[in-house]
Amino acid sequence: MSTDINNVAAEIARGLTEYDQSVANDIKKIVDDVAAEGVSELKQTSPKLTGSYRRGWRKKQSYSDSRTKRNTVYNKTDYQLTHLLEYGHASRYGGRVKPKVHIKPVEESMIESLETKIEEAVKG
Repeated sequence: MSTDINNVAAEIARGLTEYDQSVANDIKKIVDDVAAEGVSELKQTSPKLTGSYRRGWRKKQSYSDSRTKRNTVYNKTDYQLTHLLEYGHASRYGGRVKPKVHIKPVEESMIESLETKIEEAVKG
């Protein structure tokens, strides 16, 4: 009788491990997709003077192992401008330049999208 219980416990543990890795793989793919969507949206909504800043958005993999993955969305060409444009800055002739908020809305939509897609992956 105890060998049957041990076999059942081992089968349950094996099934949970397979499910856990399957969900982890789905989440890693979702993280890549959401980061790519964020880059695309930033390329569309960023301010454009010469277009270099707008075209400079990229994503890179910051960290990855068998269960987790982190991507970074950044501006490769004009990274110095992100803070100045997002929050405003002192004008050359005195006063302040108004901020052009374009990163925060994309960040919030990426977070929301990531949460809903992960919930769907776990349920499905």
